[in-house]
Amino acid sequence: MTIVFEVTPELESQIHEAAKNAGISTDAFILESIQKGLAQANRPVISRARLPQKEADLIQKINQSMTQFQWGRYKELLAKRQAETLTPDEQRELIAFSDQIEAANVKRIEFVAELAQLRQTTIPAIMHDLGLKPIAYA
Repeated sequence: MTIVFEVTPELESQIHEAAKNAGISTDAFILESIQKGLAQANRPVISRARLPQKEADLIQKINQSMTQFQWGRYKELLAKRQAETLTPDEQRELIAFSDQIEAANVKRIEFVAELAQLRQTTIPAIMHDLGLKPIAYA
C-alpha cells in the first residue's frame, strides 16, 4: 500500500535532519516514527491530571528513555557488530550503551514495583495497565 502526503518544506527539512541524526534513512525514520505514534495511540489512556502527583511522577520516570539519536546510534552499532565490522572504540561505545539501557531498565522496573505497591496491585497488572510488554532476548 502506498500513502502519499504533503509536508511543509520546514517539516521536510526537520525530518531529513532527524533521520540523519538517528543514522537511518529518511524512509526508515518516517516509518519508525509512525509505528511509535501508533503504539502510543494504542496505549491505554492515562491522564496525568487525574492521577495523584506521586503516581504521575512514577509514570513519567517509567516512560523515560534514551533519545532517538541515541537509539539510532545503538542500532547502528548493533548492525556493525552483526556484520563483524565493529572497531574497538565502537565496541566500547556499544558496551556503554548496553550498560546504560540495563541500568535504565533496572530503575524502570523499580518504579513499576513502587507504583504497584502504591496502587496495592501486582507488577504484571501495572505493566498491563501501562501497555508495557516484556522483551524476550534469545
